[in-house]
Amino acid sequence: MKKDLHQLLDECISHSGEQELAALQTVLTGIKNKLDGKNSTYIDGLMHMDRRLDDQTCEIDIPITSVLDNTLGIVHGGFTATLLDTTMGTLANKLVPDGYAAVTSQLNIHFLAPGIGDKLHCKASLIHKGRSTLVLEADVFRSDGKKIASSSGSFFVIEKQHK
Repeated sequence: MKKDLHQLLDECISHSGEQELAALQTVLTGIKNKLDGKNSTYIDGLMHMDRRLDDQTCEIDIPITSVLDNTLGIVHGGFTATLLDTTMGTLANKLVPDGYAAVTSQLNIHFLAPGIGDKLHCKASLIHKGRSTLVLEADVFRSDGKKIASSSGSFFVIEKQHK
């Protein structure tokens, strides 16, 4: 497997221009961040998430790179949705009791403006906390301060499965 991976990497490097090399570096750095424990999941690493969390809010910043672009050259809505879901989900999981987790049951997003600029900033806060559900809201802003998305999410509280 390592030999095949080395061959694939060599082919990608030799057939790439500057834009593809920058994208490849972004992806590989994200994987390294996961391996080094800087990010908890590969998607966190790929998106280079910088997370801040307290008892009331969660905030995540990500740099805008070409890896996140859609065919129009703006951040793909799926990456914006992932940022919203991750930010709300991180806060939801902080608010549940030990031995429990929160999983998304519904996600509503209003896309308001294109994702352009240097970075995106997402901030989530709690709307409602019940025994079996939580409801949160979050907004995403681009580096010039313009809101690009607004969201609410519902989360089921479930008991963690022991492996």
